[in-house]
Amino acid sequence: MATFLKKGLVPTRRAALTLIGAGALAAGGITLARAATDDDEVLTEAKVLRDPDVPVAGNPDGNISIIEWSDYNCPYCRKLEPELRQVIQDDGKVRLVMKDWPVLGPVSVTAARIALAAKYQDKYHKAHDAMMGVSSRLTEPRIDELLAAAGVDMDRLKRDLTDHAKDIDAVLKRNNEQAEAFGFRGTPSFIVGKYRVPGVLSMAEFEQVIADARKAKMN
Repeated sequence: MATFLKKGLVPTRRAALTLIGAGALAAGGITLARAATDDDEVLTEAKVLRDPDVPVAGNPDGNISIIEWSDYNCPYCRKLEPELRQVIQDDGKVRLVMKDWPVLGPVSVTAARIALAAKYQDKYHKAHDAMMGVSSRLTEPRIDELLAAAGVDMDRLKRDLTDHAKDIDAVLKRNNEQAEAFGFRGTPSFIVGKYRVPGVLSMAEFEQVIADARKAKMN
């Protein structure tokens, strides 16, 4: 986990997971509705699981959702990305909700804003994959280079960054409020079904948590 990773899962996978109670989403005693206002109820179950402005990968009709909070400059997010995608592909019934959570500095914020701006030309996933696919720390010139190579229309991207700035910043604000409400301390962090997963899992561990989440959903 970026900036807060401890060696391995501490002390076991099951000890690291928190089962979220039925009804309103809650973790660590925090009810997500607590921070909602009359004007902007961003911490409801619907907003966490099905925010229409947050990109989705995997099977959009899957019977289990994985919600991932990630940062494009997080080395653990990058390392985990191909393994998580393989698990989702192999399963075939997992919906991945992709919450950009830029916690590692100004360039991370820029990267997240650019990725969300690329959504307006249906290139979010290309932008995401391009930035997650590198091993070195991102810079703004490197981001431009990566996205142009991935086929993103850079002129339109600049326009969309300006035209949709308020909406993009609102998404990042909601993502941050939700992560903080869950008590996450860094990236990557996950909700898998009814389980809160604050850290990195192996492919086998993700498969097991998905299986556990399906069982919990039936109870």
